[in-house]
Amino acid sequence: MTPRIASLRAGVTRGRIELSHAYTNPQEVFQYLFWPVIFFVVMLFMRGSTVPGTEFSLAASVLPSVIGMNIAFGMMGVAGVLATEREDGTLLRAKAVPNGMPAYLIAKIIVVTGMTAASVALILVGGLVLFGRDLNPGVGGWFTLVWVFALGMVAVLPIGAAIGSLLTNPRSMSLLFLPLGGLISISGIFYPITSLQGWIQGIAQVFPVYWLGLGMRSALLPGDLVTVEIGESWRHLETAGVLGAWAVLGLLLAPPLLRRMARRESGSAVEARRASAMRRVS
Repeated sequence: MTPRIASLRAGVTRGRIELSHAYTNPQEVFQYLFWPVIFFVVMLFMRGSTVPGTEFSLAASVLPSVIGMNIAFGMMGVAGVLATEREDGTLLRAKAVPNGMPAYLIAKIIVVTGMTAASVALILVGGLVLFGRDLNPGVGGWFTLVWVFALGMVAVLPIGAAIGSLLTNPRSMSLLFLPLGGLISISGIFYPITSLQGWIQGIAQVFPVYWLGLGMRSALLPGDLVTVEIGESWRHLETAGVLGAWAVLGLLLAPPLLRRMARRESGSAVEARRASAMRRVS
C-alpha cells in the first residue's frame, strides 16, 4: 500500500469516527448549529414581510443566501480546528505518526464538511416546511444546490486550512470575524447587491461569499427574482469559475503552509503555548 493510499484510508476512518462523535457531542453540535438556528429564528419573524414590489416572502428570499453564507463559514471551522489543536498538542501527536499529518487533515475536512452539511440541511428543511409554497427548486434546482455546495466546500476548506496554519492560537480567530463580516455585508446576503455602488459590487464578486449566495439563490428561488441580480442573470458559469479559481488557489497555498506549520511543531513549542495560555487564564 502506497503512503498516499494509507493516509487516505486512515484519514477517512478517523474522519468517520470523529464525525460520529461530533454528531453526539452537545458542544460540537451547538458550535455548528448555533448561527443557523439564530438566522432561522430571525426568518420566522420575517414571515409576514414580502420583497418590495412583489408578493414573495422576504424570509424565503433570504434563506438561500444564508445557506451560502453558512458554507463559507466552513473556512472558519477548519481554521479554528487547526489553531485549537495546534495549541493543545493534537497536531504534534499527528505529526509523530507515519503519514499522520495528511490523514489528520483529511479527517478534519470530513468532519467540517459533515457538520456544515448538517447545518445546511437544518436550514433547508425548516425553510421548505415554512416557505415550501415559495421555494420550489425542482430537479434542476436540486442539482444546482448539490454542485454549488460541493464546489463551495472545495473552495473554502483549503483556504481555511491555509489561514489556520498561520494562526498561533485560537484567540487569533477573532481577527477573522471582522473581514468576514464585512464581506457578508457587501455580498448580497441580506439585501440585493445591486443596491450597492458599483465598486463595492466589484469587490464582493472577487470573493466566494457572494457566489455561494448567488448559487443557492439560483437553486431555490423562482426565476423571476433574477431581476434583482447583477446583469439579471444567475451566472452559473461565472459561479463555477470563481469558486473553482478559489479552490485552485487554496490547494496551491495550503500544502506548503501546512508543511511549514508541521515542521515548526515541537514539544517545547506546545509547552510554551500551554504556559502562555495558563498565564492568561490566571
